[in-house]
Amino acid sequence: MSQQIADVFKAYDVRGIFPDELTPELAYRIGRAFVVYLQPRHVVVGRDMRVSSPVLAASLIEGLRDQGADVTDIGLISTDGLYFAVGKYGFDGGIMVTASHNPPEYNGFKLCRAEAQALSMDQGIGEIRDLVLANQFPDPPRRGTLEQRDILADFAAHVLSLIDRSVIRPMKIVIDAGNGMGGLVAPAVFGQLPVTVVPLYFELDGRFPNHVPNPIEPENIKDLQRAVVAERADLGIAFDGDADRMFILDEHGHFVGGDMVTALVAKALLRKHPGAAIVYNLICSRAVPETIRAEGGVPIRSRVGHSFIKALMRQHDAIFGGEHSGHFYFRDNWYADSGIIAALTVLELLSREGVTVSAAIRPIDRYVRSGEINVTVRDIPRVLGGLEEHFADGEIDHLDGLTVNYPDWWFNARPSNTQPLLRINIEATTRELLEAKKTEILDLVQRLAE
Repeated sequence: MSQQIADVFKAYDVRGIFPDELTPELAYRIGRAFVVYLQPRHVVVGRDMRVSSPVLAASLIEGLRDQGADVTDIGLISTDGLYFAVGKYGFDGGIMVTASHNPPEYNGFKLCRAEAQALSMDQGIGEIRDLVLANQFPDPPRRGTLEQRDILADFAAHVLSLIDRSVIRPMKIVIDAGNGMGGLVAPAVFGQLPVTVVPLYFELDGRFPNHVPNPIEPENIKDLQRAVVAERADLGIAFDGDADRMFILDEHGHFVGGDMVTALVAKALLRKHPGAAIVYNLICSRAVPETIRAEGGVPIRSRVGHSFIKALMRQHDAIFGGEHSGHFYFRDNWYADSGIIAALTVLELLSREGVTVSAAIRPIDRYVRSGEINVTVRDIPRVLGGLEEHFADGEIDHLDGLTVNYPDWWFNARPSNTQPLLRINIEATTRELLEAKKTEILDLVQRLAE
């Protein structure tokens, strides 16, 4: 049983199947452990629309209060709304009840300390796990209080304050909320702009009757692609379940990768903050650092993962950080990620330049990418060593797994945090070169893995 409990504590959050792995009793213990570890006086709790979220939130809040913390319950909200609440109102910590983009049987917790600084296994989650397993909590001097608060209007005002609303031109936008929290947040924000929103699946429904709210999987954006074309929309926007990640479709319904959105947002922000530093993860296209330099910014390369990106942003006072996975981080948002701020920034750029999405991306997107290829590998060090030996004539670095650079192509192979997988990304100047190198790498991995 203790191993089953330990397994729900992941690298960046707590996540498991309800109620087999993640129970109300476990949620209660996590609440108590959070207070013992962080010693907060006042904690804010939000939740998504999953069927199990109300009962887990209630048990979590009881644990927080029984350990002596005062709690403000902000109810249904997006994860970036929860981060906003922690930063804006000065709470000592925050917990979001969500399993993000996972199927409906899952739930979990995203945890942060003051100023919306997210906890990770190395910074807090491991300690909380150990406290939960020990199940020995000191008696607090008092029981914490509980209040409810609606923050949606304040959150909408905050994200809109980060763009110049006066330049936004009339557009038609199809938004797919996937029955997730985007269905609550998007109307509150886009309803204040001169845009026409065509809503897809805005009804909050944690059973996800239309599709799993994970836009990075092609089958989950098919309805949005059809609607963008049928409506002759200017663009499409897809949110994941807790609406902290966001993906864009151009006016033809073509998917725009998170790294291309990173380049667009970087371009927009560097117009307002000349010479600023911008962080990107090493899986992003070469087009991202090239765009940052072309716009007069300073590109900072990072390992994959929000804790690495946020640390570098703080170290370099970076205005923005972006990941290929659709996570976008903003200095003026307490370094926390927000899909909706990224979407608004892209709208502002399109409006200022008077261009379509495809026209905005065309001069930036000069390369061909494989997308992430996951290969099951038991002896990952052996395979990485073999790859490095085979491609020894390239420029090699080990910032995150193995990256090998050549003038006209590059690849990265890095181990998964949670599974016996090697994650491989390849980019080249032509489709033919990409396919040739993809075959070469995958064949080599297969031989090395035998």
